[in-house]
Amino acid sequence: MRAAEEAAFANGVAVEALMDRAGAAVAAVIRQFFPRAGKAIVFAGKGHNGGDALVAAACLRQAGWELDLRLIFPEEDCAELTRKKLAAFRRDEVPLAPVVERAEARPSGLIVLDGLLGLGAKHLLREPVRTAAQAINRFRREENAFVFALDLPTGLDGDTGEADPDCVVADCTVTIGFAKHGLVIDRAIDLVGRLEIVALSDLAIAPSPANDLVACAHSLGAVLPRRKFSAYKNEFGRIGVVAGSPGFIGAALMTTEGALRGGAGLVELFVPREIYSMVATAAPAEAMVKPVRSYRDLLEEKIDVWALGPGLGRAEAKDLLRVIERAPAPMVVDADGLNLLSGDIEILKRCAGPRLLTPHPGEMKRLFDSGKMSRAGTSRNFTDAFPATLLLKGARTIVAERGRPLSYNSTGNPGMATGGMGDVLTGVCAALVGQGLSLYDAARVGAWACGRSAEIAIFERGESEPSLLPRDVIKNLGTAFQELHR
Repeated sequence: MRAAEEAAFANGVAVEALMDRAGAAVAAVIRQFFPRAGKAIVFAGKGHNGGDALVAAACLRQAGWELDLRLIFPEEDCAELTRKKLAAFRRDEVPLAPVVERAEARPSGLIVLDGLLGLGAKHLLREPVRTAAQAINRFRREENAFVFALDLPTGLDGDTGEADPDCVVADCTVTIGFAKHGLVIDRAIDLVGRLEIVALSDLAIAPSPANDLVACAHSLGAVLPRRKFSAYKNEFGRIGVVAGSPGFIGAALMTTEGALRGGAGLVELFVPREIYSMVATAAPAEAMVKPVRSYRDLLEEKIDVWALGPGLGRAEAKDLLRVIERAPAPMVVDADGLNLLSGDIEILKRCAGPRLLTPHPGEMKRLFDSGKMSRAGTSRNFTDAFPATLLLKGARTIVAERGRPLSYNSTGNPGMATGGMGDVLTGVCAALVGQGLSLYDAARVGAWACGRSAEIAIFERGESEPSLLPRDVIKNLGTAFQELHR
């Protein structure tokens, strides 16, 4: 990142111009999550990270936010450009408050911006930064403040992911240019939170192990092309959903709705005869529901993409495994489809068509027990061993494929830790494959869109992490997809 900045400066890009754009972009991210103005406490350090935070604070104030600035170093110790931004901020006579003072009562939510330390800072904290980091965590813990970290949470090493005991716990980290390696590794997840990348066109950054790996709106926008005016349904895939069993018809319905909202041209839902009448009554009017006498008959169906597994149970395992192995069309395999595969994983080496597997950590362990290996290491080893695309679900969902870089998803929240979210994702991914995306890109876009939809439900539609349901994700997929094209 430093090399990219130096190259930009050598090409005539002014340091201050870069700071202004970075700070404005950080403010835009905050307003994306909190569309209505509220109160923000901004902790600013003495370096350029603090300058970025001051620019962001000025932008928020202009948008109507109440600002409380906490400068933790004497002004004379600050970098020249940071002092300039501080002077500009003070022109509106906003008083500086003591670092550890509690926030006043407020009518709406409180956010805190961590602009204490930036790129290059090591994880071991010294005073007064340690006290400031403790104060940020206290606001989060005691006043339910939503914490944004600028570039990285103070106390986290951006290269290694090592963290100080008093490291800031961020709900969202807004990083400039690209995601540093230390932000995406497993042990940093609960400190980094949601990861948002601010891309600045002046920073000509060569691909790096972390840069290509984080899926975000600006990197995925071109993957899902806009539709031609003359488009018709057969261009967007006939999706065959194989899901549901007695007691689990909801899984079939959610997968089907995910496929419909994901953009499929046609969706056919295949269910056992004993639940056909119930499913046909409850299914979306846009889907075709068909009873299945024997799963082996599915091999005769003309389907462009299969979505198989949610709520199937273990009945007729032999026939289902035959479908997984012999169906020539691409297939997204989830839930009970994965459980069946775990008993004969070598089938993946004989499949007639490409396969995307979407396990959660427990299913992944049954498929491929890699011991204490990291999620990244597990994903690489699995795709090296088997010719399949992998979407390993979690707080930082990983998409892996042999010969392709690992891709970490940037969206989502803990509210998605509820039954049925994976069923929706399965349907969305299948629909995206039906629209011409590779399995790798469909997994990346699908994970991003479902995660972003969950965020929209909470930050714009009044849901909360405990109340969030899969139907909320389905409902907001349209807004999420619109963001990709913006």
